[in-house]
Formats: sequence, C-alpha cells, structure tokens
Amino acid sequence: MPNVPTYRLGDPDVLEDCLSRLEELVLKPVDGSGGYGLLIGPAATAEELAATRAEVIANPRGWIAQEVIMLSTSPSLDGDRLAARHVDLRPFAINDGQQVRVVPGGLTRVALREGSLVVNSSQGGGSKDTWVLTSRSARPVAPEPLAPLPAQAVKASAPDLGPRSDQPQQQQQGGLPC
Repeated sequence: MPNVPTYRLGDPDVLEDCLSRLEELVLKPVDGSGGYGLLIGPAATAEELAATRAEVIANPRGWIAQEVIMLSTSPSLDGDRLAARHVDLRPFAINDGQQVRVVPGGLTRVALREGSLVVNSSQGGGSKDTWVLTSRSARPVAPEPLAPLPAQAVKASAPDLGPRSDQPQQQQQGGLPC
C-alpha cells in the first residue's frame, strides 16, 4: 500500500504549488507529533489558512504538506447510540532480520469527535479492538518460526516490568502519521 503523498516545502517549486492549494492539503510542522499544530485545509477557516500560510512562508523547511486522505468510518459507541467515526489501522509487523511479516490484527485508532479526521489519542482519539476474520474453514498454515536470538541478546529470566520510577521517560516521537 503506498504512503500518503508528502511534500517537503523547502523546495521553492513545491512550496509554490502547495501554497496555491493550501485549502486542499493537510499541513504539519516537521517537529510536531500527536496531531498538534496541523492544519486540515478543507476544514480550516480563512483566518487559520492565512496564519498557517504566513508561518509556512516564514519557515518553509519547518513544514510538510500531505494530500487529504478520507479515512474509513466504523460504528462507535457515543453515549447510548452508535455513530460513525473516522478510523485508521496501524498494522503490526514482525521483522526478524531476514523478512518482515504483517501479522493478523493491529491498532485501530478512532477519532471520537464527530467529523474529526484526527485519530491521535493526545487529541481526544481512542482505540478499538481489531479482529481479523477469515471465511476459510481451516486454520492458515503456520508461518515459519522466527530466527533464533542473536548471541548478544540477553534472555530474561523474568518479565520486564518497564522503566523504574527513577529512570527518565522518553516520549514517543511519531513519524508522519496519516
């Protein structure tokens, strides 16, 4: 599946093209994450478009533009009723150093606000269970076993309970979520 077309605005020709159709694009600060600072052109007001245009002109290398992708919708519980909400699927993949396999399931992120395309949990989004169903009567053939752990890997004798409270926490930095 191809990635969302993404444009780096540091190139003057790309910048000119994107500024001419700002109201059709999604603009994101390159140092942003979690859905903060983005502009969804088709949903933006004239004032928001003008302010973002000025910021982009002042610092084009600080921004990227992407085509708007209409997300699928899924029924979601809103109070005591079902309502359509936009969702995206983050598939799970395993890389054993030899090959990458996509496994059944994944993380479905959901925009909980009606009409929103922003699915980030930091912006009020949520998640849904993701089930992979098949119409086949037999279970699929098991994938090849994963490669053995490299010699430098340390096998744990107990589950990793995560960082201790005295260790600094690192916030996850997203790439270019769509």
